[in-house]
Amino acid sequence: MTNDVRTDDAGDQPARFSESAQPGQQGQPVRLKAGDAELTVDPAHGCRLTGLRIGGTELLRQGDKYGCFPMVPWCGRIELGQFRNGGERHQMPVNHPPHAIHGTGRDTAWRTVRADDSSAAFTYDLAAPWPYPGRVTQLVELAPDAVTLTMGVEAASDSFPAQAGWHPWFLRNLGTGEDVQIDFTPGWQEERGDDHIPTGRRIDPLPGPWDDCFGMPDGVDVTLTWPGALELKVASRAEWVVIYDEQEAAVCVEPQSGPPNGLNTLPRLVTPIDPLEISTTWTWRTLA
Repeated sequence: MTNDVRTDDAGDQPARFSESAQPGQQGQPVRLKAGDAELTVDPAHGCRLTGLRIGGTELLRQGDKYGCFPMVPWCGRIELGQFRNGGERHQMPVNHPPHAIHGTGRDTAWRTVRADDSSAAFTYDLAAPWPYPGRVTQLVELAPDAVTLTMGVEAASDSFPAQAGWHPWFLRNLGTGEDVQIDFTPGWQEERGDDHIPTGRRIDPLPGPWDDCFGMPDGVDVTLTWPGALELKVASRAEWVVIYDEQEAAVCVEPQSGPPNGLNTLPRLVTPIDPLEISTTWTWRTLA
């Protein structure tokens, strides 16, 4: 699940800074534009995408908890907030009782490393309550018909298990017609226990509504269609995606590097010479 763009080199690339990323402007929203696509990133608020407008139509649910936020250094829930790294057991804050959910990156202020009209790079250093030093980088690249998000997790010294992914809140209805339709063909569904933690069993995919993780061994490939308005494809080399469509206002399609509770059940160790890298590309076309 590597990507051709090395995110750990982003800070060393020549930069042409936009007004929102000038020295002294750290923490200000960064606004990107390509064709009729406009995207806003708020580094001070977990480096989340707070808006994605296509031809003037907003695709993301608005509000402090919504938009699209990076999930790092883990995705989804950690059972009881606890994970092990070798013989060490660590306790994360239980922010979704009885579990810890969605990582610490969304609650952290990130630094804008560089930004131009259509791309930007951001970083933050892993710190308490996460027990291991390291650095996370997010690269955002906007084109007239696509946006690519790339994230990297580097270890500064000791190796540690980590995950990375994204949690977008796509509006169920764009105000132009019918509700969105979700189309995908997973290889399996991770059976979910009553505690919302995968049981470890892989089952045949069940019909929705979902708050479930699915395996896509050939890579994430999910199509969202707002009939008569827009088609958007979420793709990634990652092999897991969580689909959440239990709310009336929005649906979530979350590509991620491992399943929920994966720090315990499927740990991917990050070392100083082997960073975790993941990317997702959303492509769209208008149907009107």
